[in-house]
Amino acid sequence: MKILFLHGWHSIPGGVKPVFLQENGHTVFNPALPDDDFEEAVRIAQEEFDTHQPDVVVGSSRGGAVAMNLRRVFVRLVLLCPAWRWFGSVRIVKPGTIILHCRADSVVPFHDSEELLQNSGLPREALTETGFDHRLADPASLRMMLKACEQNSF
Repeated sequence: MKILFLHGWHSIPGGVKPVFLQENGHTVFNPALPDDDFEEAVRIAQEEFDTHQPDVVVGSSRGGAVAMNLRRVFVRLVLLCPAWRWFGSVRIVKPGTIILHCRADSVVPFHDSEELLQNSGLPREALTETGFDHRLADPASLRMMLKACEQNSF
């Protein structure tokens, strides 16, 4: 499976989450996104999406907001603690989107994901509480991310 992984603000390519996806047999495209220019980050992500035609887009924190702002994306979005309130203009996600978030997140409030779920008309099961902090880098959260990427139905 081809996965476009969009990292968060002040993060870099090659982190724990995209490496975990690679180690589990997936081809991961993980471009460097600039921290200081959201529109440029979206442009880079869109170019990667258009070039590689991934099966899934995973966005972590600010990368989740980047993923939400991509155009013509007809694949599943897996959003990890998405920072949609702070970046971009999109305030809803499409059916089939999966959101993973930690209730104890001190960076992006869990309530933001509950509101995104409600705004989008997604079923309650589209949002899963996991992890111990904003990073979602613990083993259980990594497995949940992998499972969300590998789900067959969209």
